[in-house]
Amino acid sequence: MGRYLPIIIVALLMIYCVVEVAQAPPLAVRRMPRWLWAVAIICVPLVGAVAWLLLGRPNAESLGTSRPRPRPQAPDDDIDFLRGL
Repeated sequence: MGRYLPIIIVALLMIYCVVEVAQAPPLAVRRMPRWLWAVAIICVPLVGAVAWLLLGRPNAESLGTSRPRPRPQAPDDDIDFLRGL
């Protein structure tokens, strides 16, 4: 069992990464197109999967969800509150 464990781990990592590539928004994937990431993960199992996790996964910047607007300290600093008056 011990000698099959690395193979099982790499296979599960590949499956996880291929599913994640398939579910990622096409324009949010970084560095390469989605189809090329899928090919890299399948053809170069461990290196492709690790590269996807480090370099290709969508992050907050590529998804367009950067930091939220800071909350105002007082009501007269809140644009939405002033608009409702």
